[in-house]
Amino acid sequence: QTRLVESGGGLVQSGGSLRLSCAGPGRHLNFYAIAWFRQAPGKEREGVSCLSSSRGNTKYADSVKDRFTISRDDATATAYLQMTRLEPEDTAVYFCAADSNLNNGLGYCDLSQTTYDHWGQGIQVTVSS
Repeated sequence: QTRLVESGGGLVQSGGSLRLSCAGPGRHLNFYAIAWFRQAPGKEREGVSCLSSSRGNTKYADSVKDRFTISRDDATATAYLQMTRLEPEDTAVYFCAADSNLNNGLGYCDLSQTTYDHWGQGIQVTVSS
């Protein structure tokens, strides 16, 4: 199983920005659909954003739309989640995930946890008010 590694988390004030990175071995991430999930204390893990393997199709949770941007750098095989206008409600552990099966095609992604077969260990993002 491909192990993904997140970085870039930390503590930021409300209204600030952070960029999360997700790296995997070799260039695997260039070929997979990728997604970001998060889990706040006492809450279930929820999908934040996803990016299809090709064609650049994206999805966002309503709570982060127009504030977060998912992307991938093919040169470095790294995925990113740019987070702006952060709110205390964004405080959570953020997880990077990848779908290597692509059962729904190269231009598809979704925010269902069961779609993804590779996961990172998670990284804390804390937004202070």
